[in-house]
Amino acid sequence: MSAILNAGKPTSTEEEMASKYGFGKTVACAFEQAIERVTAALQAEGFGILSDIDVAATLKKKLNADMPAYRILGACNPALAQRAIQAEPSIGLLLPCNVLVRQIAEGQVSVEFMDTESVLQLVDAAGIAALASEVRQKLERVMQAL
Repeated sequence: MSAILNAGKPTSTEEEMASKYGFGKTVACAFEQAIERVTAALQAEGFGILSDIDVAATLKKKLNADMPAYRILGACNPALAQRAIQAEPSIGLLLPCNVLVRQIAEGQVSVEFMDTESVLQLVDAAGIAALASEVRQKLERVMQAL
């Protein structure tokens, strides 16, 4: 696994990005390599992929529309999800943590993570803010591993 994480060390073309609801970075690698790297880094932090939505393939099939590679990975850390559900049973509406992997240009891939601290501000239940912070820290480590 470390070979995957260390493949393609950060280059000067990599940059971090942030928005009100997410954060991420652009990495210099092939799209499928980015999927492998983010999946391995998520696993290292205790996350599995519950869903893998290939938006580009779906739009091609349903609308015959072409677009660059665009996949949404639904990441879940079972222990943290269990804690969240125990604190607020309806929190499943906000789970799993989405990770967006999208082709920007040849050899340039954007990897973006849902900002759990921002999204989970919607939940008014004890312990959720601390849990959101813990998840964000894990996702930030995943981003740095890319």
